[in-house]
Amino acid sequence: MRSRNPVFSRRGFSRDNGYAGFNAAPQAGGPAVATQGNPYAQGNPYAQQAGNPYAQNPYAQQDLQYGAPPQAPAGTGRMTMDDVVMRTATTLGVLIVTAALSWALLPVDDANISRSYGIAIGAALIGMVLAFVQSFKRTASPALIVSYAAFEGVFLGVVSSVVDNRIASGAAMQAVLGTMAVFAGVLVAYKAGWIRVNRRFYGFVMAAALGFVLLMAVNLLFAVFGGGDGLGFRSGALGVFFGIVGVILGACFLALDFKQVEDGIAYGAPREEAWLAAFGLTLTLVWIYLEFLRLISILSSND
Repeated sequence: MRSRNPVFSRRGFSRDNGYAGFNAAPQAGGPAVATQGNPYAQGNPYAQQAGNPYAQNPYAQQDLQYGAPPQAPAGTGRMTMDDVVMRTATTLGVLIVTAALSWALLPVDDANISRSYGIAIGAALIGMVLAFVQSFKRTASPALIVSYAAFEGVFLGVVSSVVDNRIASGAAMQAVLGTMAVFAGVLVAYKAGWIRVNRRFYGFVMAAALGFVLLMAVNLLFAVFGGGDGLGFRSGALGVFFGIVGVILGACFLALDFKQVEDGIAYGAPREEAWLAAFGLTLTLVWIYLEFLRLISILSSND
């Protein structure tokens, strides 16, 4: 399955002709499938196949013995959940530190707001370039991922400071709490099986996301050339509606990300792929935070 996060469409996070987890090889602990050679050749990206950089799988015999690729123990070179948690904590930690520094060092009073805005926009553009470069690389680059988090933190720090100090006091903390609540809620729902990530779910989320992005792009064009807020999709009642839709889409993307991480671990992705998992999760969490921040600012402006 191709995730919305482009980093998860790289090797180790897609299979079954592009649809990870849908009619693919059995998960860890599932029944063995008798096939010639490696029983996971149908759907396992780490099976013995031409052109696969992980074709020489040192765990193939172990997989064959137990009927499915087991969860990787620490120290084997496979990605584990601990690896994903640690890498995600690193990227989010860097983002939070740079956001706090930019909040403190880049004032948003009338005398300095233009300079702070300029630095924030520059940081956002650099972060975007770094994100695109990493997304199209075949391997994870920790330096690129950490640098992206640092520049994105500068942007978020200035934007959060503007909203918190000039529009709605306490908005940044409310957005953080909202993002944490969505993350925890989706994680619990996913682990409990209340959210089933299948082809139908994937298709619905992708279609909704495409429509959402196109509408926001049209609104931005009308705002640039017509002034004001364009078609009004980011203010008033429509702004609140689309803010809620944006948060819901972010929650759906989190479910897709959790599925991709789970599949990468179950199928023995190499440990360095944990950086890609951390990168993808960070992108989604930033999306949700910004949607919450925008929603809170709209609601405060309507008071």
